[in-house]
Amino acid sequence: MRKQKRRFFDSFRDAGRGIAACLKTERNMRVHLVAAAAVVVAAACLGVSRGEWACLLLAMGMVTAAEAMNTAVERLCDFIEEGHNPRIGIIKDIAAGAVLLAAVFAAAVGIVVFLPPVLDGLRALQRHI
Repeated sequence: MRKQKRRFFDSFRDAGRGIAACLKTERNMRVHLVAAAAVVVAAACLGVSRGEWACLLLAMGMVTAAEAMNTAVERLCDFIEEGHNPRIGIIKDIAAGAVLLAAVFAAAVGIVVFLPPVLDGLRALQRHI
């Protein structure tokens, strides 16, 4: 039997289904999404530059992509090994560590972008008091 040819947009539908499943089942993905929304609001309020927007968007994308990959690794590991296996545990820990690294560096980007305007605002407020 000949394999049915997939349409171009089938892959987008599949990816969307995967993102939806991750959002539905993974609390940490929802936390990252709320944090990303807060970053977008803060960046819009502070009027960050295009370059700063690019850095913030890249950082948010890396964290959410790392979380999605962590979810995929965890599910695959759980499928392969139902019981506890220390070697599988290390694999899952490494994947979780990748998310932590992405989140720490994203937070560093946020500090670099948001701290100067916040400090400037505090100094301006202090001058008016």
